[in-house]
Amino acid sequence: QVHLVESGGGLVRPGGSLRLSCAVSGVTVSNRFMGWFRQAPGKEREFAAAISWIASRRYYADSVKGRFTISRDNVKNTVFLQMDSLKPEHTAVYYCAAQSDRRSDYIQATTYASWGQGTQVTVSS
Repeated sequence: QVHLVESGGGLVRPGGSLRLSCAVSGVTVSNRFMGWFRQAPGKEREFAAAISWIASRRYYADSVKGRFTISRDNVKNTVFLQMDSLKPEHTAVYYCAAQSDRRSDYIQATTYASWGQGTQVTVSS
């Protein structure tokens, strides 16, 4: 059984930083795409970042490129999302997701089989 547990969300002022963690059990984070998605109030869930099993290649949505960094710890089987220079528009529930096998598409939420419960990130002064 696959479990993903996010942590690290909270309230932060504009310009601040947060580091989200996703502790994973039941699958190995290093041999599939792992992704972070976010859902703002009244909006659909959208892709934020993904990390590949191929040379740890990283991919980002244009809206977070340059501000967010995805990484993983293979020993701890954990994925991280470092978020810097946060803006109010980054306010959302952030979800960690795992694909069930090696796929080429990392953007579509439907390609991910397992999800965490989400962690709230609020950027406000």
